[in-house]
Amino acid sequence: MTRWRALFLLAAAELAGMSLWFGASAAAPALAQRWGLAAADAGHLTLAVQLGFVVGTLVSAVSNLSDVYPPRYVFAVSALLAALANAVFALASAGVVLGLALRFATGFCLAGVYPPGMKMMASWFREGRGLALGILIGALTLGKASPYLVNAIGSADWRVNLVALSIFAIAGGAVALAVGDGPFATGTAPFDVHQVFNVFRNRGVRLASFGYFGHMWELYAMWTWIPVMIRASLDATGEPHRLAEVASFVVIGAGAAGCVAAGFAADRWGRTAVASAAMAVSGACCIAVGFFFGSSATALLTIAAIWGATVVADSAQFSACVTELADPRYLGTALTLQICLGFLLTTASIALVGRLQQAVGWQWAFASLAPGPALGVVAMLRLRSLPEAMRIAQGRR
Repeated sequence: MTRWRALFLLAAAELAGMSLWFGASAAAPALAQRWGLAAADAGHLTLAVQLGFVVGTLVSAVSNLSDVYPPRYVFAVSALLAALANAVFALASAGVVLGLALRFATGFCLAGVYPPGMKMMASWFREGRGLALGILIGALTLGKASPYLVNAIGSADWRVNLVALSIFAIAGGAVALAVGDGPFATGTAPFDVHQVFNVFRNRGVRLASFGYFGHMWELYAMWTWIPVMIRASLDATGEPHRLAEVASFVVIGAGAAGCVAAGFAADRWGRTAVASAAMAVSGACCIAVGFFFGSSATALLTIAAIWGATVVADSAQFSACVTELADPRYLGTALTLQICLGFLLTTASIALVGRLQQAVGWQWAFASLAPGPALGVVAMLRLRSLPEAMRIAQGRR
């Protein structure tokens, strides 16, 4: 198998597996009627997934799961379990409490899909790793946007749409199982709990992670709440409901193009420079987008699409830095720990935007995300100046 074929298959597997993430959030209007939830409560469905993912990645990091066991098996089993939890949510959920528990379980299982997929990709690529990770994260982004497209073109019954996503995720796990590890795989490593603490003793990994944390403060709060804002804004201007679903898919899915473009640029001009530029643009969008609420659909969706393209464009480059700076024997642990802490941070920013929206409205709620990318830029510029990390962190191996 060639490395590009392996990348294509891994990207397809990640797209399918991560389609479960926002499945319930995309169905929030129907669930709001069924359970009597307010529109602002839609964030709770995503928060449950985030918290489950945090716990799952923490368990995975402490146990060195992706390093002790072959990542393709971890990926396939985790995708299957996440799909089952999602299907039970659709078919058997009888209320908010059980529903949130099942969303937590879905997120917990997805912790075995995202980091192992990145480790598998790193085993196929040394040269061009920034572009390869950009394609992988771009596919993941399309997967997370896909429930909104399914809502727009699929069944009117949200249960049918969620079950379809579960079948899609199981297929993704099967694809990952068929790909396996590449020629640069380091093999399995013995269990060593001290690796959890050793990760951040590496200053380069530490700065790359700080940049990632600033990025994550913004990313999932944007992905969670921008569809809610778009629905409210288009309702206020009398636009059809389906337009809001398609627009949500386009805005979040625009990140796929951003990831690929950033990956291509990072391998030529440097990971730190590209990540800093993406965070500067997305940070400006945090402040600007609220002023387009209630204006023309074209104006709102234009700025939202720019934000969607840049808010995740840098994501792959933080992971690429870690894959190149961390101990290769415990690469899965390093990636998983970085992701765990980043996703823990997202729970605070998601909750904050929900509260601010109720207090000050959409005009200012998203501005609270701007400090994240601003601090991320500082971290990446510091990483760029480190002599021991400069060559690989800038994308030149």
